[in-house]
Amino acid sequence: MNLLHALAKVSSMTLLSRILGFMRDAIIARSFGAGIYTDAFFIAFKIPNLLRRLFAEGAFAQAFVPILAEYKNRRGHDETKLLVDHVATVLFIALLVVTLIGVIAAPAVVYISAPGFANEPDKFALTVDMLRIIFPYILFISLVSLAGGILNTYSRFGVPAFTPVLLNVAMIAATLLLAPHINPPAMALAWGVALGGVLQLALQIPFLYKLGLLPRLRFNWHDEGVWRVLKLMGPAVFGVSIAQISLLINTIFASFLETGSVSWLYYADRLMEFPTGMLGVALGTILLPSLAKHYADNDTKQYSQLLDWGLRLTLMLALPAAAALAVLAVPLISTLFLYGNFHIHDVWMTRQALMAYSLGLLGLIMVKILAPGFYARQNIKTPVKIAIITLVATQLMNLMFVWKLQHAGLALAIGLGACLNAGLLLWKLRSQGIFQPQTGWYGFMSKISIATIVMAAVLWLGMNGQEHWLHTHFHERIIHLSGLVVLGAGTYFITLRLLGIHAKQFIRRAA
Repeated sequence: MNLLHALAKVSSMTLLSRILGFMRDAIIARSFGAGIYTDAFFIAFKIPNLLRRLFAEGAFAQAFVPILAEYKNRRGHDETKLLVDHVATVLFIALLVVTLIGVIAAPAVVYISAPGFANEPDKFALTVDMLRIIFPYILFISLVSLAGGILNTYSRFGVPAFTPVLLNVAMIAATLLLAPHINPPAMALAWGVALGGVLQLALQIPFLYKLGLLPRLRFNWHDEGVWRVLKLMGPAVFGVSIAQISLLINTIFASFLETGSVSWLYYADRLMEFPTGMLGVALGTILLPSLAKHYADNDTKQYSQLLDWGLRLTLMLALPAAAALAVLAVPLISTLFLYGNFHIHDVWMTRQALMAYSLGLLGLIMVKILAPGFYARQNIKTPVKIAIITLVATQLMNLMFVWKLQHAGLALAIGLGACLNAGLLLWKLRSQGIFQPQTGWYGFMSKISIATIVMAAVLWLGMNGQEHWLHTHFHERIIHLSGLVVLGAGTYFITLRLLGIHAKQFIRRAA
């Protein structure tokens, strides 16, 4: 399989999911604005998401996928099926226990996650009620991530990439159809999340069955593969927990700031997730199985060349994305969210957070490429040590920035912390001899920088200032913004072509 083709497939599915996600957020912003109801929902939704990243997309995926790839490449289908059954059973039991504890202890979880809400009893009680509805989502979505890891290992990238679409569809349907019939209406958001988890798991089942890898409950505590996954998960849980603790601390800070701060950070983060998902997550997804295969074959040259390919592609796509987010902050936010109860003040506050986030976008995406360089080698301790340094640095920056920059300071600390994380990962990969850069990097970086500057200048001139975006109708904004996106992309890639960089240079086969 051509990795560039696989990236295009995953990115296109991610694009569809992100478009529906923005539609979802625009509908939420129009229906509920940025206040008590959205603050409560975003906190309630954030907590299971943190656990999802811990149990599924974070520590579990980092530990499971490389070992699954090893079984697939070396041990055959029968042993691979046993591994899937045993690991799925252990994961299901652990998630069921966590889910039950979360539902019972919801008040304590909310108090720890957003202590500032305790001063507002109505907001606190609403968040607890929402969390109890949403918490089972962690069970379903973690099993979805297990299925996605299996499918990705077998190069079935499209299905896991499409799956998040169903969550957005469920939440949109709940907001439009259910909200008018319940009190408070915002509770429909929580039911939409719960439904989305069920639908996503149901979608994966036929594809696992077709591969002959649909898990069945089969408990074997002494299975070698289970123990190997658990041993890798130990440091992985610690490492991912560090990143999630950083996000949780940011939420705690935000809960003490002006009402709406949690929502402004959320809306800015949603815009950041667009390039992060399309580039970072998509690239990391397609790289990990091939890196694991090269490691299993002891092919260090191909391993290094694949990392080099991923980093070049990341730089070529992430740098202009960061510049575009910074330049087009007001056009993007006003077009997507400036309706109903989302006001002009919310646009400017969200813009501050987005501008701060954009400074760290390249780092956020590079981490998704560099970390698999260790995970594929079943080395999780090194990224964990770097994550600890990043956590300390991020919180020190939080203390430095939050007093003057408020919620934007929290976003800036996350972005700069991601850049530090990426820099340390790259340094370690090079110092350990895992990654040897190919020739031509300085010229490549110069050309990317020139094309990005040209694109940013064209976008700045084409947007015609910021104020008028706040007072025009939706159809005018969407037409103008669509034109700017086409203009910016066209300018960037034409400039690259004139400088001698084109897509054919990035064609590469999967391992």
